Amino acid sequence: MAPSSTDSAPGPSSPRVAFAERNVYLIALIFFAISAGLTIYFNRSMSAGMPMPGNWTMSMMWMIMPGDTWFTGSLGFIAMWTAMMIAMMLPSTLPMLLLYRRAAAFHGEAHSGGATFLVASGYFLVWALFGVVAFTAGLGISQGAMHSDPFSRLIPLAGGVGLCIAGIYQLTPWKSTCLKHCRDPLTVVAHHLQRGRLGAFRLGIHHGAFCVACCWGLMLMQLVLGVMNLWVMVVLAVIIALEKLLVRGEFVARLTGAAAIVAGATVAARSLI
Repeated sequence: MAPSSTDSAPGPSSPRVAFAERNVYLIALIFFAISAGLTIYFNRSMSAGMPMPGNWTMSMMWMIMPGDTWFTGSLGFIAMWTAMMIAMMLPSTLPMLLLYRRAAAFHGEAHSGGATFLVASGYFLVWALFGVVAFTAGLGISQGAMHSDPFSRLIPLAGGVGLCIAGIYQLTPWKSTCLKHCRDPLTVVAHHLQRGRLGAFRLGIHHGAFCVACCWGLMLMQLVLGVMNLWVMVVLAVIIALEKLLVRGEFVARLTGAAAIVAGATVAARSLI
């Protein structure tokens, strides 16, 4: 008797499936190690800053160096930002990628490993585009600060207000809705699983857009506190992972929001003294 398709399909604990999943973990670990190394490199090479009126320091990340253009400067920032996003976001995104690979293989996707890579590519493309917006805003602010002392003296106040805005967003229903999406990869994959490379890429973009909507407040905190501050990166990466993976992740989000509001109010008050 010929084996049925059910009998011949690899089960969830078959050696082939286990080997494929080990490969996903290994590739993710390699990408994480490379991106973390690049983040540390960028941090060391761009750690210098310029004292500014208003008692703050502008990172050279926001400066266009002699001989560079906006385009070349933005490429450098996006490279740094993308490496940092992979290091910060990959640990909390890996469960969704693993779930997608299993679902794609179950539905007969010929190259489920390659499709999983395309999901990740679409996801981090959205974060790279967020970096373009961040760089454009940061460059505009830095140029204004360099050409106007009164403008520069307002930056600490604006930073405090920015922390408050980010903290308030952490407490809103919009944050809760986006966080629920990120915390439920099964629903994401079940509702948006499409065959083919384009379908995988679209799923990555869809998930990345929700993740940006969920975490933009945390990224604003990082931009205010220091985009190249390794300690800030580590703390926020842990917070993101706890929000997405813990049972009480929404409580972590609210606690972070409250802390950001207090910190922002303190920074704003000090700037006015």
